[in-house]
Amino acid sequence: MLFNSLNFAIFLPIVFLLYWFGTNGKLKYQNILLLISSYFFYACWDWRFLFLLMFSTLLDYFTAIKISNTKNLNFKKTWFWLSISINLGFLGLFKYYNFFAESFSIALKNIGLHVNPWTLKVILPVGISFYTFHGLSYIIDIYKERIKAEKNFIDYSLFVSFFPLLVAGPIERATHLLPQIQKKRSFCYAKAVDGLKQILWGLFKKVIIADQCADYANQIFNNSANYSGSTLLLGAVFFAFQIYGDFSGYSDIALGTARLFGFDLLRNFAFPYFSRDIAEFWRRWHISLSTWFRDYLYIPLGGSKGSTWQKIRNTFIIFIVSGFWHGANWTFIVWGLLNALYIMPSILFKTNRTNLEIVAKGKYFPNLKDLFFIGMTFSLTVFAWIFFRAENLGHAMQYLSQIFSKTLFSIPSKKPIYLFVLIFLFIVIEWIGREGEYALENLFKNQRRVKRWSFYLFISILIFLFQGKQQEFIYFQF
Repeated sequence: MLFNSLNFAIFLPIVFLLYWFGTNGKLKYQNILLLISSYFFYACWDWRFLFLLMFSTLLDYFTAIKISNTKNLNFKKTWFWLSISINLGFLGLFKYYNFFAESFSIALKNIGLHVNPWTLKVILPVGISFYTFHGLSYIIDIYKERIKAEKNFIDYSLFVSFFPLLVAGPIERATHLLPQIQKKRSFCYAKAVDGLKQILWGLFKKVIIADQCADYANQIFNNSANYSGSTLLLGAVFFAFQIYGDFSGYSDIALGTARLFGFDLLRNFAFPYFSRDIAEFWRRWHISLSTWFRDYLYIPLGGSKGSTWQKIRNTFIIFIVSGFWHGANWTFIVWGLLNALYIMPSILFKTNRTNLEIVAKGKYFPNLKDLFFIGMTFSLTVFAWIFFRAENLGHAMQYLSQIFSKTLFSIPSKKPIYLFVLIFLFIVIEWIGREGEYALENLFKNQRRVKRWSFYLFISILIFLFQGKQQEFIYFQF
């Protein structure tokens, strides 16, 4: 069930009305309703994988109780590693087995040994990387005694499978979401309106920006041998806006939907394309994953403490693992390595905490220095996105070799003027609203209601006009 589908447009109001008016305001009934709705939402993708989600939930629920109830360190370690191993085992089986089997076969072939790898013909369970990381963070926090095990199975199950975040995040923490699940919630009109505005902006990003850019990005990447360097460069830029509009659009819809039910999820994007360096970009892009790796991998490895070699090692580990998390393909690993190289100067020269405030805060325009560094950071990001989008390393290198040819200075064969206008409009709105949690949060806040609602109507009409073929969100594959 896609967020931008008619099915979801029917599903959401029904759940909303039952939640606020069919449960008599009783917390227990509200949570049961949300859990049932979440399982139904997930089953709409493939009901068979619902059992995998339930198994993962049961495993971590009982493991956490076992860890929390014992004082025996060896007993704690046994249950801890049992949960970690099974969770990562399922993730590895479904997501990475074929990658390792095929890579091993190729390595043997290169030394003269020929084997036929046995690969699994299975569908990747949607959202497995996200709900697995929910469970992993919970078990780690229990083991480290940061929180106590949750005894209410309904509450814990809802934490893992809450439908707005189930299939593509944000990656929540038990310390943040569980207390909200256990707390009585009352309807708040202002919060609901705010949620609807964020949903509207998320739909704009997905339908107007991501899906329109996808049409041209897919044409160009899928037929890259037939295009000039200038057209390929344009295709890479289109993909940069596609993936941002697609993933941050999903996150906006997820956060807005959760707000309709009285929940505040973790922010996942903070206008990353206005970043002035790569360190700032990674503080603003997929924030829930970046902070997850920071807290559960980077800091345990030693973080930025220790020798220069340790800082370099830890940084490369984080970005390689991040790349591998995104998919079983060497292109993702190279993408991670590129970002590690990009961020290395700021790590070594300790400038990675320079740009903490939003650019040009309180001003209409950035200064020339900020504008230059925004352009540089965006250019480096677009270059790395080519590896992220390419089918394989050979495709990526062929794509880049054609960009950096004399045809780079030719006129692009793809010139969708309407899309340039839409992207420009998108950038302007994002820039104006960059100091809020999302672009529409404070836009027209102090203006007359007629102007504010006219703008929302304009956005809605655009979404309706461009709502064509429903394309899945990119991060469903991860």
